[in-house]
Amino acid sequence: MSTSKFTRRGVLKTGAVAGAGLALPTIFTSRANAYVNEPTGDTVTLGFNVPQSGPYADEGADELRAFELAVEHLNGEGDGGMINTFSNKNLKGNGILGKKVGFVTGDTQTKSDAARASAKSMIEKDGAIMISGGSSSGVAVAVQGLCQEAGVIFMAGLTHSNDTTGKDKKANGFRHFFDAYMSGAALAPVLANEYGKERRAYHLTADYTWGWTQQESIQASTEALGWETVENVLTPLAATDFSSYIAPVLNSGADVLVLNHYGGNMVNSLTNAVQFGLRDKMANGKQFEIVVPLYSELMAKGAGENIKGILGSCNWQWSLQDEGTKAFVKSFGTKYGFPPSQAAHTCYVQTLLYADAVERAGSFEPCAVVAALEGDGSSLEGVSSDSNKGFVFDGLGNGQTLYRAADHQCFKDVLVTRGKENPTSEFDLLEVVEVTPVDQVWYEPDHPMFAGGDLGQCNNGA
Repeated sequence: MSTSKFTRRGVLKTGAVAGAGLALPTIFTSRANAYVNEPTGDTVTLGFNVPQSGPYADEGADELRAFELAVEHLNGEGDGGMINTFSNKNLKGNGILGKKVGFVTGDTQTKSDAARASAKSMIEKDGAIMISGGSSSGVAVAVQGLCQEAGVIFMAGLTHSNDTTGKDKKANGFRHFFDAYMSGAALAPVLANEYGKERRAYHLTADYTWGWTQQESIQASTEALGWETVENVLTPLAATDFSSYIAPVLNSGADVLVLNHYGGNMVNSLTNAVQFGLRDKMANGKQFEIVVPLYSELMAKGAGENIKGILGSCNWQWSLQDEGTKAFVKSFGTKYGFPPSQAAHTCYVQTLLYADAVERAGSFEPCAVVAALEGDGSSLEGVSSDSNKGFVFDGLGNGQTLYRAADHQCFKDVLVTRGKENPTSEFDLLEVVEVTPVDQVWYEPDHPMFAGGDLGQCNNGA
């Protein structure tokens, strides 16, 4: 784990203690503080835990860029980015509650055990009061559980499994990213319209919580519109060559291949599928099609020509023209020379949302922050549901958004995207086919795909 910090930006050096009276930042022993890692000096430390190695390392690198940018903006450096467009006006560029924001980083390795160990070290040794990051839902679920036990806030980064705010939801955890159910609900009508309702689908699915729930969601949504599921084959997260999984598709009777893969897995499986000639194949009297339910610009760049025409869904896209998106893209592009990914966007936003909640609560105390993020019972426009209550905000790139108090899941419009046939640059690879309104992707907290979990009570860790 790397705990280096950028001293040129006024954050703590590795191992530094913010104030002489700070209690030891351990999570499994008692302390005099009112809550775990209570800041007593003039700084506060956040922990950013991302995949710096493994199949999701590209997403992790972009997440770190966004986290660093968010810290700069919170500390009053740069142009302020989305702080200027955020509907809440509590962030003034003077840190959080007047304390300079520092951060430590860790490598999840795209492995749950490594991610928990990294987060535990950031909490115990570095005094991190909030943990964010991740690109694997297996990692997010594991770290969210640790943060609940430790008594710190977990602001999930890129995690798309239904389980994160379903059966594995925790009171100390919050997710801004959309989920697999929403992808299915947004994407299926577009697939039926473009490819017809009489289709036979073969699924290749990453063998962990995200893949399972993504496959379940897209299968349910497409079958409700008339599709048939021919087969679902699980593939290891560590796989790099999917040739042996692609070959059986040719004689399966399917006319659509659904790749429930993300990151490097998706780049490799799509490449193998194209190499096997699936995109040129006719089956059941129809043109064979490939669908990637969840993808991003980073994956599109990795897939190159193969992504052209492929339909999928995204949480956010840098080409959107709302004021929040334009402000973030300008800030990120000025600093790094290229536009941000959806992974970068959700991590940046989560950092601002945490800081804003602390300001509104007037305290870093986790239970006070939880209450702030659960909101005042405000509701989203256009959604008729008793569960449509929580914290409503705008100006962060997705339009009006709700953090639902019942499960700590964000609800907002969902993008259906397609790989561009004629991109204008190496970054202009996706086009938005449809902006699916939030009421179309809404579900109740007790929906069967999300049942079995208990949000429980917030934990201050003291």
